[in-house]
Amino acid sequence: MKLGLEGKTALITAASGGIGSGIAAALADAGVHVAISGRTAAALEQVAERLASCSGGRPAIVVGDVCAKGGSAQIAAKALAALGGRVDILVNNAGGARPVTGEADDAFWDEALTLNFLAARRLTDLIVPGMKARNWGRIVSISGALVTPKLNGAAPAKAALVSWSRTLSSELGAHGITVNTIAPGRINSAQIQKLHPTEQSRVEFIKQNIPAGYFGEPHDIGHLVAFLASPLARYINGAAIPVDGGAVRRV
Repeated sequence: MKLGLEGKTALITAASGGIGSGIAAALADAGVHVAISGRTAAALEQVAERLASCSGGRPAIVVGDVCAKGGSAQIAAKALAALGGRVDILVNNAGGARPVTGEADDAFWDEALTLNFLAARRLTDLIVPGMKARNWGRIVSISGALVTPKLNGAAPAKAALVSWSRTLSSELGAHGITVNTIAPGRINSAQIQKLHPTEQSRVEFIKQNIPAGYFGEPHDIGHLVAFLASPLARYINGAAIPVDGGAVRRV
C-alpha cells in the first residue's frame, strides 16, 4: 500500500531506541524525511546510520531533553532548521513509567507530568502554527495505561495526554490537522526487558494477559503511526488506539 507520504517531514521524540526508532523506521521507509530527537547523540547516530538507506534519506539528529527548561523550544527550533522550516508530522513519543515507591513529593509528580504530558503539549504548541499555515498536519502521541494496579506517576499524566489530544483534535480538524493517540501494550524494548528479565516471567505474563501470545515489536507501533500520518487516514481524528495484542480485553 502506498501511503502518499513521500516528501513529508516528521519530528519524533525519544527516538534513540525502542518504539521511537520503530516509528522512525516506518516513516523513513515511507519516504518521510525524519528528524529523530533524544538526549544521547551516540544512540541517535546509530539509528540514523541504520536508516540512512531508507527512501526518506538519512534522518536528521536533534539532541535535546524534553524535560529540561526550554527543552521543547530547543528541539522544535533544531528540527525546523534541519527539516527545511516545516514539520508535517509530529510524534510525541517521550514518556516513561514512574512507579510510586514510598512517599512521592511534588518534584516526583512534576517530573512525571512533564515527561508524560506537558512536554508533548509544549512541543505541539510550537509546531502547530506551521501546520495551520499549510492547512495540513498530523500529530500522534504515544500514551499508555491510564489506570494501573499500583500508583504510577505516568498514568494520570497519560490520561491528561489522551484527554487533551481528543479536545485538540476538535480544535484543529478544520485546519486539515488530525490528532490521535496510540496506547502500546508490551512492546519488546529495554524497558520490557527490565519488567520481564527472565524467559519464564515473559512466558507467564503472556499466558495470563496477551491473547495474541507474544510481545509486540517497535515496528507494530511504527506501521500504525505511518498510516495515521498518511492522507489515507484523513478521517481518523481524536482516536485513542490500543496496540497490545488484545490485552486490553483482559483489563
